[in-house]
Amino acid sequence: MPIFQYRGRNQRGEVVTGRVDAASADAVASQLFNSGVVPIDIAAAGAAAADIGKIFRGWFGSDKIDLVDLILFSRQFYTLAKAGVPIMQALRGLRDSTHNQAFSRVINDLVDTLDSGLELSAALKRHPKVFPTLYVSMVQIGESTGTMQEVFLQLAKYLELEKDTRDRIKSAMRYPTFVVVAITIAMFVINLFVIPAFAKVFANMRAELPWATKVLIGTSQFTVAYWPLLLAALIATIFAVRIYVRTPEGRYRWDRLKLRIPVIGGIFYRATLGRFARAMAVTMRAGVQLVLGMTVVSRAVDNEFIGERILQMRDGIERGETIARTAAATGMFPPLVLQMITVGEESGAVDELMAEVADFYEREVDYDLKNLSTAIQPILIIGIGALVFILALGVFLPLWELPRAMLGH
Repeated sequence: MPIFQYRGRNQRGEVVTGRVDAASADAVASQLFNSGVVPIDIAAAGAAAADIGKIFRGWFGSDKIDLVDLILFSRQFYTLAKAGVPIMQALRGLRDSTHNQAFSRVINDLVDTLDSGLELSAALKRHPKVFPTLYVSMVQIGESTGTMQEVFLQLAKYLELEKDTRDRIKSAMRYPTFVVVAITIAMFVINLFVIPAFAKVFANMRAELPWATKVLIGTSQFTVAYWPLLLAALIATIFAVRIYVRTPEGRYRWDRLKLRIPVIGGIFYRATLGRFARAMAVTMRAGVQLVLGMTVVSRAVDNEFIGERILQMRDGIERGETIARTAAATGMFPPLVLQMITVGEESGAVDELMAEVADFYEREVDYDLKNLSTAIQPILIIGIGALVFILALGVFLPLWELPRAMLGH
């Protein structure tokens, strides 16, 4: 007779688990009901062992919850809600249909939390790494206004635009990143293997070496002698920077710094402002109170520096100032955007104007990304040219002096 694992709640509402020998899951449910336990989940005990590969994939990160999972969840939940499927049944269906085991466990926790009597927004709030603040706030508004399916549709569209922007930025940065990494590796190879071979030839010349050659030989000797320490220092620096960036002060400084990086800083800046405008339009259309919406949006832009400016706007609005005036005080927006916000306030259509602002910035980002390679190529060419020039001077100048040195000898 097979063994089943079960989880349920007793008459006091406490969660109980155990194992039962029974002919089927229905027989297990009957036994539990007769003993005063309401079953929540019943599964064959062998199922966990059969799916051990999925468990290992979850441990080693292949089941990481990303933006695609959240988009699919929002789209599917919208479809089920539109069809009139109850929330609990919809969540159970999504839990069983998802291929991401980590996300399946999150949805299962949502089911348990709802079963305990809490609302969906409260259940989502238990997983801040999966569901961002904007997501939870929108769902909370949908619960209070009875517009859950419209909220999930807006969230799905917003997340799709967010994913599209992130993918385009990653795609545009792939080429320059590859070039920089290749140059770095090439410089290490040259310093470790190529220049030492030339240094032996130059040493036999017994002639005064030009400055470029001295720089190359000195750099090579330092790299050969201390490359383990250099590698350890590089790894330690990377880890230290990652840890520092995770602190509130480090995150703020990094978010401010990356907006000032030549060429790509402007793209990050416009993408962040587009994210702000889009999130603002979504929250206003969902009926979120303006002050609360500004607080939510400040966390949704994923940039602490811009988020602080948005909180300054919120504080100004609380004092009775207009959105346009507070936006102008932050110094974030160009005159065209400020004018659109002013018109939106005068016409009572701020959400529509903010959506147009988001479209404007998204078009700008799209244009910048398409031309990013063209903008970066001159910088890369100048950098590579400077390295090749120094390398050529250091290697070939002594070789030109070689015949003279031999004749003199």
